[in-house]
Amino acid sequence: MASDRDVLPDTVKPTNYNLKIFDIENGGSYNYHGCVMISLDLKKDTKEVVLNANQLEIKESSISVDGAEHRSATDSSLDSKKNRLTISFDSTLPAGKKAVLKVKFMGTINQLMAGFYRSRYKPTVPAAKSIARDEEYHYMFSTQFESCDARRAFPCFDEPNLKASFDFSIEIPEDQVALSNMPEKDVQPGKKEGTKKVSFEQTPIMSTYLLAWAVGDFEYIEGFTKRKYNGKPLPVRVYTTRGLKQNGQYALEHAPAVIDYFSEIFKIDYPLPKADLLAVHEFSHGAMENWGLVTYRATAVLFDEESSDQKYKNRIAYVVAHELAHQWFGNLVTMDWWSELWLNEGFATWVGWLATDHLHPDWDIWGQFVSESSSTAFGLDSIRNSHPIEVAVKDALEVDQIFDAISYLKGSSVIRMLSSHLGVETFLQGVSEYLKEHAYGNATTTDLWKALAKVSGLPVDELMDPWIRKIGFPVITVAEEPGQITIQQKRFLLTGDAKPEEDETTWWIPLRLQNGEKSESAALTTKEDTIRDVDDSFYKINKDTAGFFRTNYPPARLAKLGAARAKLSVADKVGLVGDAAALATSGDGTTAGFLALIEGFQDEASYHVWSQALAGLANIRQTFSEFEDISKGLKELALKLVTPAAEKLGWKFAPNEDFLTGQLRALLIAAAGLAGHVDIMVESSRQFEDFTINEKKEAIHPSLRSAVFRISITAGTEEEYAEVKKEYLNSASIDGKELALTCMGRVQTEDLGKDFLDFLFSDKVAVQDLHYGSSSLAGNAKMKRLQWEWIKANWEDKVYPRLSGNMVLLERYLRTALNKFASNEVQDDIEKFFEGKNCEGFDRGLGVAAGMNRSGAKYKERDVELVREWLGAHGYL
Repeated sequence: MASDRDVLPDTVKPTNYNLKIFDIENGGSYNYHGCVMISLDLKKDTKEVVLNANQLEIKESSISVDGAEHRSATDSSLDSKKNRLTISFDSTLPAGKKAVLKVKFMGTINQLMAGFYRSRYKPTVPAAKSIARDEEYHYMFSTQFESCDARRAFPCFDEPNLKASFDFSIEIPEDQVALSNMPEKDVQPGKKEGTKKVSFEQTPIMSTYLLAWAVGDFEYIEGFTKRKYNGKPLPVRVYTTRGLKQNGQYALEHAPAVIDYFSEIFKIDYPLPKADLLAVHEFSHGAMENWGLVTYRATAVLFDEESSDQKYKNRIAYVVAHELAHQWFGNLVTMDWWSELWLNEGFATWVGWLATDHLHPDWDIWGQFVSESSSTAFGLDSIRNSHPIEVAVKDALEVDQIFDAISYLKGSSVIRMLSSHLGVETFLQGVSEYLKEHAYGNATTTDLWKALAKVSGLPVDELMDPWIRKIGFPVITVAEEPGQITIQQKRFLLTGDAKPEEDETTWWIPLRLQNGEKSESAALTTKEDTIRDVDDSFYKINKDTAGFFRTNYPPARLAKLGAARAKLSVADKVGLVGDAAALATSGDGTTAGFLALIEGFQDEASYHVWSQALAGLANIRQTFSEFEDISKGLKELALKLVTPAAEKLGWKFAPNEDFLTGQLRALLIAAAGLAGHVDIMVESSRQFEDFTINEKKEAIHPSLRSAVFRISITAGTEEEYAEVKKEYLNSASIDGKELALTCMGRVQTEDLGKDFLDFLFSDKVAVQDLHYGSSSLAGNAKMKRLQWEWIKANWEDKVYPRLSGNMVLLERYLRTALNKFASNEVQDDIEKFFEGKNCEGFDRGLGVAAGMNRSGAKYKERDVELVREWLGAHGYL
């Protein structure tokens, strides 16, 4: 037991759970009863058993040792703060014996999207008679146990390295369906009339957080793998509530192929006899990798060819792959403790994109990865309030806040960097060795490095240690001399002011130098070095942006690379633009250099490059939004930049048009319309009126709804806002609610802004979606300030009560609401407001907002006159 962890006593070890759930109330209190019999190995003499429980009522407890008659507990006490249940007995339980602990309990099916909970939805077809319902909604029941919420559903040893097998049964109405990790074993009549008891096959040994079950009016579509597992194809099903199963077809086209792909590259067959994917109507995360029963937010697994935005195809393909990767990396082999969460999430993110690239080579996945995953990780890791990839977690209850861009996206970015250096085949061979050695057990980061070192012959631990255990990442600054360059590494901060004590790390940096027509694989292992024989006509560091670092070129070289971008891959171009934007913010580069670079991108054809360029420009517009003349000039620049490409693509989607062309069209139409392109605004208004007033749902292509809604609300009045609100309330489209909320925050008046915030916190909006609304206010400085004032006024009555039941949701909302103010005044006010309040569970999110706001304020103060000067000199003012 690690001394730096607050964990359960090591006096006993669970080996099996026999868990029965019964007497579920389908309404009213939503209580249920349960009985769990836990087989234990007694490791030390003890008179008590300590395990985890949270918000459960313990009815009675007893224990038997070596098959003797059960003896009742003399006492049981629950420490609600630590979620520890202590069960005491009148005589010693002797070490070396086997015991069975029996606990009868009662719990509640909550609405917190944690533990055993209920999700509301509006039925589209007649439902089973027994379904829980109220006047407006029907309900399904499911579980979400990661990281520490199995204890909300039943008493258990809720730590990742206390693995055991599970036998599970549940009593449900006869006309409903029950699902769990394993296939059904048996169905018998229940104790109550009209019920049935569904029992499931025993699971392999696994962590408590991976146990899952669900109950509802479910139906499914089924497919099979091409490979055979234990002599036959593996059944793969997508489950939904009744009336939606046809929308699981796209996910079903991917899941069997992904399972086969991972079985091949890991050289280990998928370990379970079935693979189920379940759409859950209310879900705090994107998906959860429960072994054999993966649960998903609806928009991450369901797609309607007639009404869904095409961008969700990309999301579904990736999320399905990410969660199925966990069936091996996370489920078969689990991190030893939550401090190594990145082992699960960083790897699943990288290999999820690897599988997506395998199935969709035309999507240019690694350009997207740099534009989205690496870019987001860079943003969070470039503030002082970041944290190392492997971060100390003393108490498991702290872990939710590190399910963030560092664990997922920086983790996956450094894995991509290492795999590029070792070679993907060599890397995957090491992963296979790691999985085989630790199958059905737990492992550490060091264990993975050992396996990779064995197959590569390189000191992987030594190379990667700073990347995993140190905070931040480097920027390489390039100085040129004829025929050679000098490169220097230092820690990159958005504020551009790393102190000596913050810059003590020397990273191993694989340079992947493109030198003329040659590619070279040198590495920087010191603070400074010189590279000779460099082709002055063309060179680029960090080929394909495979390394997790920024590169700061001299201004003339940056301009030359922009002019020579035909020689660069999409990932290279995305990295070049992203670096220039970040270096402008930090002061290592210049805003003028970034604006001049993207000004030459009018003829760019890549969606991912455009996405990165417009994101960089949007950040500048947001930073300087309080200056009316600069805002006007940047809007003119945006309009000039996107007009040729937007007009060339037009509004119409051609039959069999490739995916990325469609995504680029949506991006450019939105950008042009919001920048004031008259013809696009007029056409947008026409389509919006047809769609809303005339109720012609075919008037707007599904992939252009977001663009048309945003343009219409931004340029419109209360009428346009009201129509999009109506769309949120009544949309039959799977993605309709998410899309509407991301547009409604484009309102321009204080009255509509207040109405939107009141609406967001009404019972009409699911709490899982609040952050979509919050982030949609980010583009308008006035609306962001309004939201902050609203939060202060409504913190005690609305914000905290609505979200504090699930701190993941509260922290996510505050990260989006309080971020990117570019104002020390507002940040001072935020800190003053939260001073003295209990911020446990969202303090890290406040720290991230502080870092972003302080760096933005410094950037604004430093560059305001320089930006104004550049815009004037280039005819935009």
